[in-house]
Amino acid sequence: MSLSRRVTAAPAIDLFLLAGVFSGEEDAHGDALRTTVEYAVAAEEAGFDGVWLAEHHFLTYGACPSAVTLAAHVLGRTRRITVGTAAAVLPTRHPVALAEETALLAAVSGNRFELGVGRGGPWVDLEVFGTGLSRFTDGFADDLDLLREWLSGAPAVGADGPVHRFRPVPVVPRPPTPPRIRVAATSPDTVDLAAARGLPLLLGMQASPEEHRVLLDRHPAPRPAVAHLAYVADTVDEARDTIMPTLTEWVGRTGEYVRIDGSTGSGRDPAAYARRLLDLHPVGDPRLCVERLRHSAEVTGAERLLLAVEAAGDRTRVLESIQRLAAEVLPALHTP
Repeated sequence: MSLSRRVTAAPAIDLFLLAGVFSGEEDAHGDALRTTVEYAVAAEEAGFDGVWLAEHHFLTYGACPSAVTLAAHVLGRTRRITVGTAAAVLPTRHPVALAEETALLAAVSGNRFELGVGRGGPWVDLEVFGTGLSRFTDGFADDLDLLREWLSGAPAVGADGPVHRFRPVPVVPRPPTPPRIRVAATSPDTVDLAAARGLPLLLGMQASPEEHRVLLDRHPAPRPAVAHLAYVADTVDEARDTIMPTLTEWVGRTGEYVRIDGSTGSGRDPAAYARRLLDLHPVGDPRLCVERLRHSAEVTGAERLLLAVEAAGDRTRVLESIQRLAAEVLPALHTP
């Protein structure tokens, strides 16, 4: 594995918003969604290049059940930035419905929309939406192929695969330029599947740049988008002490996932996982934030760096961190 400098152009710097719920108020879920939109608008005003929106079902780790729907709203509230999904869970959707929505958003936004899709997990979502466990275990490749064909610019598309079968039908709206698709990946199998189709990856916060590089070295591939936890303060200790309590409680709520077999829990210690995230990511003073993001970009060759900024929990602190990241970190990263 080579860790030599891989960046040929400065990466775009985006926000990664999970619509995290940090309040016990009566309308906490609605507040989380409205605040997410506020962060997205603040990102454009501050000079970020894009915003990516997460999707979760049936747990309070994130209040957004449809990243595409929230992306549509954010596209309407912004004028310049890229807005993407990180990621729409493909096994719970019909690929044609998702592709139609993607083509629509690409058309009305002037191609500012990028679709990130993921396999998700063996969650109860598959039962609720009626797609079943097989769509997670065996159907992702067929889902992805149909999604890509629909967005390819073809005038009509039919399907005769292992999961989807239907007669050719007209593609409306038909995108003149295929919208960008990214694949969220944490496993070699998903990396192999994306690489075979020439699709760029979305890489998460759970791994170090060197661990990401191991996956990336499996195949030549387009430059990835890489997610990071991010928070800036005057000192490293201040940044870590500010977000550690809320971060620990927040990641602990991933234990709310219910698997399709009925089992629950994430199987990891929330405090230990929170400390690992703090050790890996740009949480600290501006110098440390620049250093860690540059290192990630150099090792992974990232095309986009996605900064998850909500961990402080408090709206005022998060907005202040967004402004400081824009003023004190982005200028250094926008220079290759």
